[in-house]
Amino acid sequence: MGQVIVVIGDRLGKGQKVAAGVEAAGGKAIVIPGVAADMKLGDVMNAEGATFGISFCGSGGAGAITAQNKYKYKAKHGMRSVDEGVTAINEGCTVLGFGFMDKEELGQKLVETYIKKNGQP
Repeated sequence: MGQVIVVIGDRLGKGQKVAAGVEAAGGKAIVIPGVAADMKLGDVMNAEGATFGISFCGSGGAGAITAQNKYKYKAKHGMRSVDEGVTAINEGCTVLGFGFMDKEELGQKLVETYIKKNGQP
């Protein structure tokens, strides 16, 4: 059986806490290193065959919109809460754009929601 693969791109090069949550739920987290990592989200998701991706920046949109435009991933952006992310997963979104929210709970809940909805990949 496969694993839920989550790519994380943060404008400030962070994302380690949300990655820990992804892994706590049994997923595999790939944190893109460096500043402006959110803008590489779609490219890394495509290269890694990611299940879904998470973008963090001030507005919660730039990396998610770029990934959507380039690769036609279904995206939801401008989110500010775990519940909004859960709803986006349930709506079938594969790119989730948040304001800065590097929280373990976010990664864990998103992976748990994905597995509950879709099963293990």
